[in-house]
Amino acid sequence: MSVKERTVDFLDLKKLVRDIPDFPKEGIVFKDITPLLKDRLAFQQVVNHFTSIFKSEKIDQVVGIESRGFILSAVLAYQLGAGFVPVRKQGKLPSTTESVIYQLEYGTDILEVHQDAIQKGDRVVVVDDLLATGGTCDATIQLVERLGGKIIGLAFLIELSFLNGRARLQKYPLHSLIQY
Repeated sequence: MSVKERTVDFLDLKKLVRDIPDFPKEGIVFKDITPLLKDRLAFQQVVNHFTSIFKSEKIDQVVGIESRGFILSAVLAYQLGAGFVPVRKQGKLPSTTESVIYQLEYGTDILEVHQDAIQKGDRVVVVDDLLATGGTCDATIQLVERLGGKIIGLAFLIELSFLNGRARLQKYPLHSLIQY
């Protein structure tokens, strides 16, 4: 079958995620999405799927969480005719920021967004590549809501269901394509 004839269903997407044991530290199995991203049909399917979910929602801003969340969120923003807003780790944004300290499994971290990135009443989708415990997404939601944004939905390529991050974010519509 030629590449032009091939179609990708959602079951195939999981096959395009590569496990990297002991990265970034021992005991962690990193879910590498780069094989999926380089497969043009799979990448298109992921973007088209999320676009179909949010296209009727009149989204103003798509917020991408550093760093792999930027890949999907920027393309989704383009597809939706919305703006793209990066949420980054402390010290990476050049203008005045709003920040939040949040708990990690192994300590704390700080996320920031530009103070002028979201206007009161903006309809926002938050996107990341992976949902684990939900801490990073919850911190991002806090930033968006502090700036007056309204969360319309959350989108994740991968959800590690066994870590129960969905329960932490149950107040919001949550969409994930691949579950482990």
